[in-house]
Parts: sequence; C-alpha cells; structure tokens
Amino acid sequence: KTPLIPYLPIPTIECRDGRYYSDENRPQSIGRLNTYYGNFGLLVRGYSYIRRLGARGISEVSRAAVINANYIRRRLAGTYHIPFDRPCMHECVFTAKIQKKNGIHAWDIAKRLIDFGVYPPTVNFPLVVDEAIMVEPPETESREVLDHFCEAMIQIAREAEQNPEILRQAPHTTPLRRLDEVRAARKPDLRWKPSPPPGV
Repeated sequence: KTPLIPYLPIPTIECRDGRYYSDENRPQSIGRLNTYYGNFGLLVRGYSYIRRLGARGISEVSRAAVINANYIRRRLAGTYHIPFDRPCMHECVFTAKIQKKNGIHAWDIAKRLIDFGVYPPTVNFPLVVDEAIMVEPPETESREVLDHFCEAMIQIAREAEQNPEILRQAPHTTPLRRLDEVRAARKPDLRWKPSPPPGV
C-alpha cells in the first residue's frame, strides 16, 4: 500500500470476503471525479451496435464504409492533392497542397465547409502529411450526402483559386466567425457562464 491511497477519488472498488463493493468512506479523499464510470456508455452503444448487426451486418457496413471513402477519393482526385495514390480503407486523406499556393490552408477549407452545412473533417492529421484533410465517411451516409460533400469541396477548391479571401474569412453563416484557436488551446475556458442581461 502507498501513502497516497487515502487520497484516491471516491468511490473506490474494494473486495472483502470475495465480494466487491463501492467504498465512499474515505475522509481524506480528493472527492468524486467526473465521470466516474469512464466511457462505459460508449462501450455499451458500440457493443449493442455490433450485436444488432451480427457478423454478416458488420461485414456489410465495413464494406460500405470502404466504398464511401474510395468514392470520395475518386471524385476529388485532381481537385485536391492525394498523398497516397492507392485505394484506401475507411478513410481517405487529401492535402491542401494545391490550394496552399494561393495561401489557403487545410483549416480554411474546413471552416468554409461549415457554410455548406458540412461538419468539417479532421485537418492536419496524420501529422506526417502536410496540410492533411482526413475524411472518414460513415457507412450510413447516402450517395446524396457524399455528393453534397464532394460538390462543396469542389466549390471550395474553385474559390481558393478565384477568391481565396472567402475561405480566409469563413465561416460566414455562424454567429461567431473565426475563434482564436491558439488562445483557446493555451487558455481554455472550460466552464460556460451565462452573460448578464442587458443593462445589468
């Protein structure tokens, strides 16, 4: 036993006479941490999804995810630089190498996608790919949704050539525009506080 055990967060799981129980009687404890149960809820959802689909269903949705990723990859080839010229699995990686010539970065493209009603993909990852844009379409997306995403990406590439300032100022349709991401990373505001009513 170590001298730090009395200070562990509560509850701790203890065993007495071969039975496990939750111990909250620790006066020196630093208290309860959120969330105590960890990612248990996510694990249950994932397990339920797998059980519901079964072996055959998992195979089918996996195949659909791979087809979706390769469909997007083929549609955007030539419009965006593809660092790995081979079929992909469930995610495809592009770069903003072509657009960077006009001063446009991967995050500019991601911000502009918001204006098209598209949740932005992961950017600047994998780290070994400069200006990476990693697209991971779910197996449940329809052809119409995939086409909408591709058309938005093609339009954005066109804007990067003709009027790159549109991308630098994006998003244009949200209550807040560009946030100071460096400040957010270095001084995160992890607690929301309501604004006082006007005139108070």
